[in-house]
Amino acid sequence: MASSEENFKHMQISELHKVLADESHVVVDIRDPASFQSGHIPNAIHLSNESLPDFLRDADFDAPVVVCCYHGISSQQAAQFLISQDFTEVYSLDGGFTDWQLQYPDAVAR
Repeated sequence: MASSEENFKHMQISELHKVLADESHVVVDIRDPASFQSGHIPNAIHLSNESLPDFLRDADFDAPVVVCCYHGISSQQAAQFLISQDFTEVYSLDGGFTDWQLQYPDAVAR
């Protein structure tokens, strides 16, 4: 029997840059607090074990969510977790913040 479990999708850095302006996507950053403080994608939400309950309580489960980590590896597991929490559209950001900073150095919030 085939599994009906949904999976997250992948998003390229350039795709996120295009949709960021319309604020339709929620960006969550799962890096450590110091890394997040030193620079992050504009309007990103820092998501940690401590902030997760509040995020889940207040979230719009139908809004597209993009998960960002350092290189796009850890974000995949986090994205799948959000799918399991009934978010409908979740992306892992390929290349993570490292690639974002390389491609869009002027689009880093501090």
